[in-house]
Formats: sequence, structure tokens, C-alpha cells
Amino acid sequence: MDYFGLIPEDCLSEILSFTSPEDTARLSTSSRAFNSAAESDVVWEKFLPSDYQNIISKSKSLLASPSMKQLYFSLCDSPILTDGGKMSFSLDKKTGKKCFMVSARELAISWSDTPHYWAWSSHPDSRFSEVANLRFVCWLDMRGKIETRLLSKRTNYVVYLVFKLKSGHYGLETANTFVRFVDRESDNEAEERASVVSISRQEGPGENQSKRRDDEWLEIEMGKFFNDAGEDGDVEARLMEVRRLSAKGGLIVQGIEFRPE
Repeated sequence: MDYFGLIPEDCLSEILSFTSPEDTARLSTSSRAFNSAAESDVVWEKFLPSDYQNIISKSKSLLASPSMKQLYFSLCDSPILTDGGKMSFSLDKKTGKKCFMVSARELAISWSDTPHYWAWSSHPDSRFSEVANLRFVCWLDMRGKIETRLLSKRTNYVVYLVFKLKSGHYGLETANTFVRFVDRESDNEAEERASVVSISRQEGPGENQSKRRDDEWLEIEMGKFFNDAGEDGDVEARLMEVRRLSAKGGLIVQGIEFRPE
């Protein structure tokens, strides 16, 4: 007998709303009563960020979702462009935490306005209208930032460079990366603890290596941080290779992503 069926469905929905998306999915398979209650808008609106309406209002994407559950999973599976296409927004499916990707156009990339070094073009696999194509530089330096107030509070975040490599890429074996709160740590202080990452090389002790994503782009971890109350101002991630000054080319940058750990 399904004893949970003796409890009013709206009470079960209220109970589920205090769990997590992952727990709700698991409990919905445990009884028919929970399965029915798990469809309620009360549950899934609670899992959406409190400011989801404001975020969606900044997007031109059409979100025709008849239920809160469908809206939730739509935002998990199909990132939307916000702020005039400068960023994309999505949700972490297990937790409902906010994910943002800052487009290449919004990054500070050294020499990006010089066509001899960088070219801007569309890419069929990119969520943004433009990507940055590295033609040739010796000084590779890029950084992207986001306001901590936009992110989920009391959440550990990981920052990733999202990119592709052209056939015949060169000089992109390793680089240094770090993440810092702009108002709390200087560039020089952060550089002293920078990590070594492997952009194109798939081996190397003590190096973070690139991984292939579900969307067929590559990503490499730039660093981590804890977003407490969202009152730390801007958080910035930087990737650079400015020491060897050897020729580099063949990198395609889609953006920098701030994603819950």
C-alpha cells in the first residue's frame, strides 16, 4: 500500500519543495503519490532562482514552457542569451544553481582588436554570435569577470575556459591561470599562486588538462572560488602565457564559464 497516498498532494508538494531537484527525481520513483506531487509548479518554482523572472526578461529567447518543471529543465538543457547576447544563462540540473558564460566579446583579450593577431567570426557550434580566433601572438593574455551578486549564494564555483583547437594549432601547450576577487586581491598577488594548465597537451604532472564537453567544445579549469553572500564585487578569471613568448595560434575561444562545482 502507498501510505504516502493518504497525505494530501499539496502537502507532499510542499515537502518536496524543501528538498532538491535530484532528491525530488529520486522520491518521485518511490511512490505514485510522490510522483504526482513532483509535477507541481509549487515544487519546481522553488527550485528556480528567486530572480529567474528578471533573468529571463533580459533574454530574447522564447521560453514557451507550460509548467515550472518544463521551464526548469529547459534552462538546464538549453542555455539562453542575456544582456544583448553578452552572456548565456543556464541551470545546474542537479542543484538548480546558476551557471553563466561570458562571451569572448566581453573578455579582455590582449591584441584582440588587431586583425593580424585575432579574428572575429561566427561559429556553427557557438551559442554566441561571435568567437575569437587566435591567428598569431607571442603574448597570450585574456581575462573575464562577473559580478558575484549575479551568482548563486553560498555556492562553490569553478571557472572554465571554453574553446576549440584548430587543426595545426601551435604554441598552446601550457598557460597559467588564476581566479581572484578584484577588490580583495591584486593581479600580482594572484599571479604568485597561479596554476599551470595544459591547453593542447594531454599529459604533464601537476597540470590541469582540457576535457571534452557534451556540446563538443573543450574546457579547462581556470580556478575555483566560494561565493558567499554575493557581496564581494567582481570575480575575475585570467589565463596567460607571457613568459616563453613563443609563437601561438589556432585557438578558438567561445567564452569563460562560471559553473557550480
